[in-house]
Amino acid sequence: MRTDLKAAQEVVELITGGWRAQCLYTAVKLDIPTLVEAGHRTDEELAEVTGSEIDGVHRLMRLLVALRVFEGDGETGYRNTAVSELLKVAPNSLRDMCLLYGEEFYTAWAFAKESITTVTAGFEFAFGEPLYQHLGNNPGLSERFQLAMKAGNLFFDHVPDAIDVAGKTFVDVGAGPGQLTAAILGAVPDARAKVMDRPHVIEVARENLAASVGLDRVELVGGDMVDEVPSGGDVYFLCRVLAGWSDEAVVRVFENCGKAMAGPDSRLVILDRVVDDENPTMLPSLWDLHLLMTNGGRHRSLADYVTLLDRAGFTVERVAELPAETTAIVAAR
Repeated sequence: MRTDLKAAQEVVELITGGWRAQCLYTAVKLDIPTLVEAGHRTDEELAEVTGSEIDGVHRLMRLLVALRVFEGDGETGYRNTAVSELLKVAPNSLRDMCLLYGEEFYTAWAFAKESITTVTAGFEFAFGEPLYQHLGNNPGLSERFQLAMKAGNLFFDHVPDAIDVAGKTFVDVGAGPGQLTAAILGAVPDARAKVMDRPHVIEVARENLAASVGLDRVELVGGDMVDEVPSGGDVYFLCRVLAGWSDEAVVRVFENCGKAMAGPDSRLVILDRVVDDENPTMLPSLWDLHLLMTNGGRHRSLADYVTLLDRAGFTVERVAELPAETTAIVAAR
């Protein structure tokens, strides 16, 4: 029987996906997108400025041209494409995300079999300690992690279109570096924000918000969302913060939000990817496994959230789809 060539090609592409990812990582580690922008465009020029062998640079760039990361050739010169433009040293770059995923997270994924068979984070197999403990022990890596998470939130600018916060006070629970808050305040001039995270993270948010939208419409609160959340909010956002928590802890967070709400018109909004067992799609399914590899967490289904919200006294009012296969779940008490 002849081999199904189309299926075989798909198998080869799946098997070699990690190679392509590491080639992209190598180009970013060498800052090639930034160097091309600065005028170092031939194999010889890139080899000289990166301290590399010309042959190695040529072979790397040939593949990345085939992948449409760059255009051109090693003699007449390479040019950035829309993809490599996002990987330069620049504001809103995906560079830190590429470096983190190409180093620590790539190492964690090397323990995929152990992680999946034991439902234990691959990161712990790789580094001997949980992700967040490791970040706490490595400040430089922690900063890169925060920048990578910030870069990966491609849907933030679309949240004000899906959730009305005009003239309202919203609470960003587990705000991280404050990027969601900055996106909303930048788009809605009469909105106000209460930003909550653990005290050491709040200081990062304070710095980022002061540099972007200012602090005149922001109240910063340090604390633990499982214990308490700021009171008086019209909208409570829980953005990509629930995946690593148990169902019991998530219900407590929902209950805390319900107790803290300004009134009956207040809403709870969950922003996250949701998995679907009947019709699975790529990003939620892939990131669900990535959470297992990194911190032992998981993505939940819409039905899971409906159940947990019901336990906390909430009813799902509507569901809105956002870019990057992200879902907004709006709940009322």
